[in-house]
Amino acid sequence: MFANRPLNFCNKRNNPDPQAGRTPEAQQSMAKVPDIADMSSQQRLSHVVEMMREMSRHTDPQQMVLAYGERVRHLMPYDRLVAVSRRGLEEPWYRVTRSTTWGLDRNPWKEHDRLPVLQSGLLGELLYGDEPRVVDELNVAADDPGAEFLADMGSAIAVPVYDQGMALNMVVVMRREAHAFDSDQLADQVWTSNLFGRSTQTLVLAGEIERASKAIDQELKTIGDLQRSLLPWRLPQIPTMNLAVHYQPAAKCGGDYYDFFPMHDDKWGILIADVSGHGSPAAVLMAITHVLAHAASRIATTPSHVLNYINHHLTQRYTVGTGRFVTAFCGVYDPSKHELIYASAGHNAPRVKRCTDGSTFFLDAVGNPPLGIDAEILYDETTQTFETGDQIIFYTDGITEAFNSQGDMFGTDRLDEVLHTCMIDATGLIDAVLMALDDFTAGHPADDDRTMLVAKVTG
Repeated sequence: MFANRPLNFCNKRNNPDPQAGRTPEAQQSMAKVPDIADMSSQQRLSHVVEMMREMSRHTDPQQMVLAYGERVRHLMPYDRLVAVSRRGLEEPWYRVTRSTTWGLDRNPWKEHDRLPVLQSGLLGELLYGDEPRVVDELNVAADDPGAEFLADMGSAIAVPVYDQGMALNMVVVMRREAHAFDSDQLADQVWTSNLFGRSTQTLVLAGEIERASKAIDQELKTIGDLQRSLLPWRLPQIPTMNLAVHYQPAAKCGGDYYDFFPMHDDKWGILIADVSGHGSPAAVLMAITHVLAHAASRIATTPSHVLNYINHHLTQRYTVGTGRFVTAFCGVYDPSKHELIYASAGHNAPRVKRCTDGSTFFLDAVGNPPLGIDAEILYDETTQTFETGDQIIFYTDGITEAFNSQGDMFGTDRLDEVLHTCMIDATGLIDAVLMALDDFTAGHPADDDRTMLVAKVTG
């Protein structure tokens, strides 16, 4: 009953309503296209080239399938077409995804619930047979599950569309007369149908990826909004200290963190931190660090106590086995003495510009490994006394490790060049650094989160 023969498509002379389901524009356009019997070889080539151009413009799989059907019916006549799929189903079940008996406007990707699910019968036999087949004499029993799609047809050809090595989909094309298909074209039809099927699937996947990307993008934006809500919504008024801050995540959310904590005796805690990595995992660990820092500030009196508390809880619950860590610099500032007691956990040492003599130096007298690595570490601290006019730059490595197109790093030397003037306030210093950074990188987007906190000591 079965023999290898070609796949042929619609013939408007035998189709009772060849324009059914087509838009008026498509009807007018296709009315100008002659049938294959009336085409010269050059006309056929021109028609195929124009068809390929049209297919390449489509971004919607449904519209591409309809356009392909409009074009190809003039090259390969058929009287009826039915497409079936076993994707997501077990033998002998299958789903009818398209049929010219429905018209051409049903979208199987958007109207999945309307598609009939059948089992066994001739369509199931052809689909699960996993091979191209021809039915020379199509005799369908009235009780065949697919009878409504096969009735009154005399012959058929089944072209499998393979995915992962299996015929997950199949197109069955029919003619009213028996023995209607030319076996010499079968290989070409299997080839072209599978290439078109792969193109269609690519568009489907592209659409799914786009929708998933938009959903992820929205989720990241929400995470970023929540993360920014954890940062101080305004800078505190700290006596003898003029403050300004710049915060710029490399993505919609990031792992940089800064904060201020009122402490006993009118002192202020200052914290800047950088979670390893980028994106949502870093943002989550940043949020955890925020909670721990605020808890520590209520019970701790020194920066080493704050870092010890955060490190203990990170290593006990949050970073073990993850490979993640947090660098941090924590200071407690005494406005009355211009003193900063500070401790560091692997963080970039803040840069100080002393305006009385023009010198620059780092706050790097103590340093320990990052938080979240070793639960046994106890963080050291020391004290630095400032003079009126001193400029302190707290920053994350996204500032000094920004690169230009030649692969050069911004570095602390260029940061010092920006700090040469002592005549501007903290906001002016921020603007000057950002302008120098933008000139250096030529506006290249940040590869890492950039956070900078400037404090200018006042009288």
